[in-house]
Amino acid sequence: YITDQSIQIRTMLSDLMNNVLTGVILVMVIILAAMGFRSAFLVGLAIPGSFLAGILVINLLGYTLNIVVLFSLILVVGMLVDGAIVVIELADRRQRQGLTAKQAFSYAASRMAWPVIAATLTTLVVFMPLMFWPGVIGQFMKYLPATVLICLTASLTMALIFMPVLGSVLARRRNNMADKEDVDEYALPETTFNRGYRATLLPLLKHPAKTLLLALVFIGGTYVAYGNYGRGVEFFPDVEPEQVLVRLHARGDLSIYEKDALLWQVEQRLIGTPGVKSMYAQSFNDGGSERAEDVVGEIQFDLLDWQQRPKAKDILAEMERRTAHLPGIQLEFRKAENGPVQGKAMKLQVSGYTNEQIFPVVAQIRAMMEEMGGFVGAEDSRPLPGIEWRLNVDREEAGRFGTNIVTVGNAVQLITSGIKVADYRPDSSDEEVDIRVRFPAEKRNLDQLMQLQLHSDQGMVPLANFVELQPAPKTGVLNRVDSRQVVTIEADPAEGVLVNDLVVELQQKLKTLEIPPEVRLTFKGEDEEQAETGQFLSTAFSIAIFLMALILITQFNSLYQASLVLSAIVFSTAGVLLGLLITGQPFGIVMVGVGIIALAGIVVNNNIVLIDCYNDLRRQGREPLTAALETGSLRLRPVLLTAVTTVLGLMPMVLAMNIDLMDRTISFGAPSTQWWTQLSTAIAGGLSFATVLTLFLTPCLLVLGEKRWLPKFSWKRGKAVTAETADTPAV
Repeated sequence: YITDQSIQIRTMLSDLMNNVLTGVILVMVIILAAMGFRSAFLVGLAIPGSFLAGILVINLLGYTLNIVVLFSLILVVGMLVDGAIVVIELADRRQRQGLTAKQAFSYAASRMAWPVIAATLTTLVVFMPLMFWPGVIGQFMKYLPATVLICLTASLTMALIFMPVLGSVLARRRNNMADKEDVDEYALPETTFNRGYRATLLPLLKHPAKTLLLALVFIGGTYVAYGNYGRGVEFFPDVEPEQVLVRLHARGDLSIYEKDALLWQVEQRLIGTPGVKSMYAQSFNDGGSERAEDVVGEIQFDLLDWQQRPKAKDILAEMERRTAHLPGIQLEFRKAENGPVQGKAMKLQVSGYTNEQIFPVVAQIRAMMEEMGGFVGAEDSRPLPGIEWRLNVDREEAGRFGTNIVTVGNAVQLITSGIKVADYRPDSSDEEVDIRVRFPAEKRNLDQLMQLQLHSDQGMVPLANFVELQPAPKTGVLNRVDSRQVVTIEADPAEGVLVNDLVVELQQKLKTLEIPPEVRLTFKGEDEEQAETGQFLSTAFSIAIFLMALILITQFNSLYQASLVLSAIVFSTAGVLLGLLITGQPFGIVMVGVGIIALAGIVVNNNIVLIDCYNDLRRQGREPLTAALETGSLRLRPVLLTAVTTVLGLMPMVLAMNIDLMDRTISFGAPSTQWWTQLSTAIAGGLSFATVLTLFLTPCLLVLGEKRWLPKFSWKRGKAVTAETADTPAV
């Protein structure tokens, strides 16, 4: 088969399925190492349970199991266990303190219900606005928020209902202190790691303002570093294609046979190019709606599997070398488009009322682009120069000879497309075929036309007696937008160049042109879609922040603590930029934008659980510094576990790694992983950075919020808390 995309689709789905399994295994290994077999078994049940529920609902909604759905499963695999980890970790700790399994799981489920619900809701409300993403990109990405919403809702049910019930049945019985109810839930863990954490946190708690200032300096430095050394901005990830194509541009009044001959010359040069599996060539009689008018043919190449060939850019470079000296034609070498973004990356519409206004401006812009460099495959929709012949019929004179314009028209068809005399439908076709009559090829010319004689009432009459043949400039296709004539300039960026950088530079240079006031310049293509997508994501992010603020204020009844949690979102963006810097990736408007929005719902979860524990300790009479220190110590393990499971679940995509568990092979750089590397890097980098801030900066901000000069920012249940700084607790 030629251009058989089913092979590519099956390979991509298989790779993503392997990444789902790899993520599950990595998450389970961490949980098993940190929580033991029984607790890990209970937590691990949340993954298949949520997956099955999610896939069932996805099927009921009529969604297919596509690459976006599969990546969504990879994204949530580490998030599905967050609620279960928090509940089971508390139940496990209470069991070690002497409660029975039933008592421990019942207490853990009821005690952590609201924090877990609030944490899950903040994640859900972040993804909800993405369901209303308009346009083609929205149709492509809508499966991600839908899958995440369904699976996380199922995981909440697993964490608060099924896991406690199963835990009370499956957990190991403990005989010591089995019926003791007054055990201290807040007894500090005495592991070496936990003591080291407390020893590190204590000096920071004594100087919370300095700690905040240090964090702000580091975050500011990260922004400055990314501004100076970042890789720029792109709209959608550049994915290694499975096909490439070569387009032939030629000018002149060429017949279809001449165009095919030019195409054949190129074919002969490109046969045997390394990395090519098959090729398909076609010549065009005209440019068509999606092609420039001077495009006379196109050759499409299917490439070998990405592991068995050079990269597509190297294959195109070899093709360009082989065809460098072909005269009379211009060749355009392109990668096949993947995903929802189609067409050339840069499009500029030049509109006006007449060709005389538009064409000189188009010529100036084309010259400017040539001077700039960085563009490849530049073309515009100006009609090709040429001559057409017009027949002017003298109707009065034709009437004297007893003929009319209909007879003249039929006669002209004999030397052009032919006169239709009948039609028939072959046995092998569902469509009818016209039967036309016309002169032989050697007699289909202008001389023969003027020598043509017509039947009339006065006998045979030469056509030249009443028809005049006049040359005129050839008229091409005229495109209009909003009643204005439009010429479109299109181009792709050169290898290694970002289209956003080229557009910004071109916009600056266009300001120096003297353009008539009747002429308008409008950027389309990626620039337009990038602006629309950026505007939507900004709106979605604002709505998500507002909904999260409502949930947090309802949960904590404190504007200061709600603001503290939301500040973690702003701080986490520094981690996103740091991750992009380390991996050398550009800022993708779609993927990194979605990553930041998704990250907003993820990073607040640990802060919610941490602040809930702090408030409980304050209600029991702990001083602010003591409560903050104990909160960090008590929540250290669940905070690290929930963050590490999410990050590890995404690591195969961050590293562009594919582990084939059946064939026991590991590969890097598969096209299926290139789609999601930016998004995964954004979430993994941001969450890793935010976790450090949660463990060290959040306790300091809690202490800072209790200072006497901040009572107006903190409303507690009942009255404002303005306690003095506590005595230094024992580590």
